[in-house]
Amino acid sequence: MAIFSILLATVYSCWDLVWRASRVSQTAAAQVQRQRVAIHTIEDALTCIQSFGGPSMKYYCFIVNEDPPELDFTARLPDDFPRNGKFGDFNVRQLQFTLAAGADSAEKDLVLRQRPILLDMDEDEQQHPLVLARYVQTFKVECWDTNQAEWMTEWDNTNSIPPLIRVKLVLGGNKNNNFGNVEPTLSVTRVIAAPSQTMPPAVQGQGAGAFNSGSAPPTPTMPPVIR
Repeated sequence: MAIFSILLATVYSCWDLVWRASRVSQTAAAQVQRQRVAIHTIEDALTCIQSFGGPSMKYYCFIVNEDPPELDFTARLPDDFPRNGKFGDFNVRQLQFTLAAGADSAEKDLVLRQRPILLDMDEDEQQHPLVLARYVQTFKVECWDTNQAEWMTEWDNTNSIPPLIRVKLVLGGNKNNNFGNVEPTLSVTRVIAAPSQTMPPAVQGQGAGAFNSGSAPPTPTMPPVIR
């Protein structure tokens, strides 16, 4: 009986070790996938950004806040963008990326709310936004200011689009109740070039006179490339 008990304890220890390793690897793989989905969604949206000045400005504001973290803008979204089926043919929508409290009191989730630019946000979208990532430690958005030649954590110049947007996302670090330890964190940073600038009122209609000033536009100052 003693030998059998030792063998049984050894087998159980090996099985428990394999089970724990499997759970850890699955959790890490899920975190990486969530991180990829979140960053890919933000990149897709920013590469489809649209903005028009003049009376239309209230529908096309570009807003970045640091505390609480927030990224708002309007984009013409592709057919495969998340929740596109919910909005039908309304593919020009205002997007709002924010952090929200998750199911766990210590959890912060990166969520996305959408609404067509000419409509109010419905209650279902307000109460049940799309969760892009869970257990978010950091969601930071910075904009390159060509006048100051530095990264800005607040963008209150809502009638213009910065040439570069830097997004940092840190996930993980939550306590796993099954193992009693803290999961590792995953960090990713992306610098996204805005493909367009705010369309001034003079060019929204006939617009040709806006480019007859005879002088070329100034070349924006870009940040140094870090390798």
